[in-house]
Amino acid sequence: MSVKTSAALLAYRIDSAGVVRVFLGHMGGPFWAGRDEGGWSIPKGEYAVGDEVPVDVARREFTEEIGVPPPEGHVIELGVFVQPSGKQITAFAVRSGASLAFVASNEFSLEWPRGSGTIRSFPEIDRAEWFTLPDARRKVVAGQVPILDALALGLGSDGTG
Repeated sequence: MSVKTSAALLAYRIDSAGVVRVFLGHMGGPFWAGRDEGGWSIPKGEYAVGDEVPVDVARREFTEEIGVPPPEGHVIELGVFVQPSGKQITAFAVRSGASLAFVASNEFSLEWPRGSGTIRSFPEIDRAEWFTLPDARRKVVAGQVPILDALALGLGSDGTG
């Protein structure tokens, strides 16, 4: 069995008070509908190692999940992070302006309710918002907290100004 790999692009900005904010997407579909804390994610997507360049995958997936191209600018490689499932995420960050906003996400199909025989479409991301790093640490799925910490370390800040 091969290890699943994903690439992620974390947009961040630093406000006038020096507070770091990150742009996260709330995971769509029925499993995440009622969950706030632990129900958010950095835009990301799977790829086959050797077939695609991770930063290119991260940019493409950002566009697909947020509905707009990612911010232009210098991309910071944050590292490779192993999730509790064993999936490896190669994470990048790019600085953004405050105008970045969610438009629409691509969709996936799922039998819902389970066992009903009815296939429905759901957005991968149903909304996206800016969060301070302390708030983002509570919002993201637990396996992505180290990615936020890597950004803070790379910026030389705990994100609180």
